[in-house]
Amino acid sequence: MTSFILPHELVGDGTHKVLAVHGWFADRSAYAPLLHDLDTGALQYALVDLRGYGEAKAAAGSYTIAEAAADLLDLADRLGWERFSLVGHSMGGSVAQRVTALAPHRVRRLVGVSPVPASGLPLEPEAWELFSSAAHRPENRRAIIDMTTGGVRPAAWLDRMVARSLACSDAKAFRAWLDSWAGGDFHERLQDCRVPALAVTGALDPALSAELMRRTWLTWFTRGDLVDLPGAGHYAMDEAPLDLIRTVEDFLRADDGTPETAPARHDA
Repeated sequence: MTSFILPHELVGDGTHKVLAVHGWFADRSAYAPLLHDLDTGALQYALVDLRGYGEAKAAAGSYTIAEAAADLLDLADRLGWERFSLVGHSMGGSVAQRVTALAPHRVRRLVGVSPVPASGLPLEPEAWELFSSAAHRPENRRAIIDMTTGGVRPAAWLDRMVARSLACSDAKAFRAWLDSWAGGDFHERLQDCRVPALAVTGALDPALSAELMRRTWLTWFTRGDLVDLPGAGHYAMDEAPLDLIRTVEDFLRADDGTPETAPARHDA
């Protein structure tokens, strides 16, 4: 894998550094609804575009979780961030877990917002057809967003989410990413991980639910925790931004900067 500098935007001036990773349907603009209300005094966020998205839409790559984790660690090095926290949404949650598996000694705290588990997300044949065809079928993207937000969101919002997704992602990369986040499995590298790790789910999301996190996330992280937001589905940044900020930043600020005892680094 060749070194690639992920396009990124720095938000805030705080000493606690945070890498924020978007999901399958959006670039770093996924975090736009949060920007005005973040704690930019205590925290500094690096919002990134993964390969195939946003400013990296034309970037070549394998479009895998492993490649993205290596890209993030390279970016942290270039920023001079020896230790940092991670926030990852959906597919980005899988990327954040992979970074933690690679370099637990560097990760202060980990937050997954409706995160795809490190064990992947096996899909039944009908669901696989829906997801795998979404790269070129906007109606499939709309159906997925509608399903994972409980079928209760306005039609105009669904249309806007689809339009953003189509504009910010490369179709070939979008399809390739699915194979990695849905079919990958590296959870054994996280067994008994002591990095404090919070999973934030939305009660309206049937796919990446609190119950799934109890069977996965909470069994791997010895200091794992779970918050289920009652008014949100899969897209808490859009659906419940203030609740999400409070939940995530309270968790991040609980770190006083003292290094945690973490497992030895695993090669991956």
